[in-house]
Amino acid sequence: MYTKKSFSLISSSPLAVDSSSSSLAVPCFFSRIPRFLNLRIATSFKSTTSTYHPRSLTSPLAALMFPENTVLSDVCATGISGVVAFSCLGFWGEIGKRGIFDQKLIRKLVHINIGLVFMLCWPLFSSGLQGALFASLIPGLNILRMLLLGLGVYQDEGTIKSMSRHGDRRELLKGPLYYALSITSACIFYWNTSPIAIAVICNLCAGDGMADIVGRRLGTEKLPYNRNKSVAGSIGMAIAGFSASVAYMYYFASFRYIENSGWDMILRFFIISIASAFVESLPVSTDIDDNLTVSLTSALLGTLLF
Repeated sequence: MYTKKSFSLISSSPLAVDSSSSSLAVPCFFSRIPRFLNLRIATSFKSTTSTYHPRSLTSPLAALMFPENTVLSDVCATGISGVVAFSCLGFWGEIGKRGIFDQKLIRKLVHINIGLVFMLCWPLFSSGLQGALFASLIPGLNILRMLLLGLGVYQDEGTIKSMSRHGDRRELLKGPLYYALSITSACIFYWNTSPIAIAVICNLCAGDGMADIVGRRLGTEKLPYNRNKSVAGSIGMAIAGFSASVAYMYYFASFRYIENSGWDMILRFFIISIASAFVESLPVSTDIDDNLTVSLTSALLGTLLF
């Protein structure tokens, strides 16, 4: 449990305490009842709970664009974010075509870059469900793109090379598809007022991406329970996921989405990153796909801790 002063989320939070009815709106990444149904479960607390203080349905940046029309603001934000995200994909696709870097390195740089750049654009959107749905269109379109490429409906050699291990289009139906699904789900169900969204995306992108890069270069000492993973790779993942989580915590706090509580929230991010790195190192993550297991671990543990 955490104290009442531990942290509070700002602006149309998906989780809100109603002091008059002592009820709690509970979003869950894996709940059978999605956030937009606004399930309210009666519960009581003795002396400790998190507090949420909704102030505004629009972020500072969205309000600067069209303060009188949040829909138009979100449409513009979607356009800007889409251009940024797909420009990044196009850039790495060209790098893949030209063979400037090793294909495995490019794949992991894409893995790290795309999700984190997309999350940088979240303050452009309004803070409520409307903003979350508009923002989710961007990774949602990427889901469709992975399906079309993976099924061979259309060809894009640069994208296939930059996002697959062996240049096989069918690989896009596994890891890259799980990657896009995880980011889309975190966006819709948690959005920019939740530290859980930060934990999911940062451990998936920065953490899992750095695990492979560090492991290939420094991973001479293998893990005793998985000879395909290294000690250096797991440490690199934990450090990268944790560092990115803290950085985005302060980033969203600067927009008043998250009221930073300092070391209390930082410790929670540290625990989630350690757990995610451990799960990624297990043989089961290779069999299932670490894009899925890391996301599930971050979301489940984040739901318990935050």
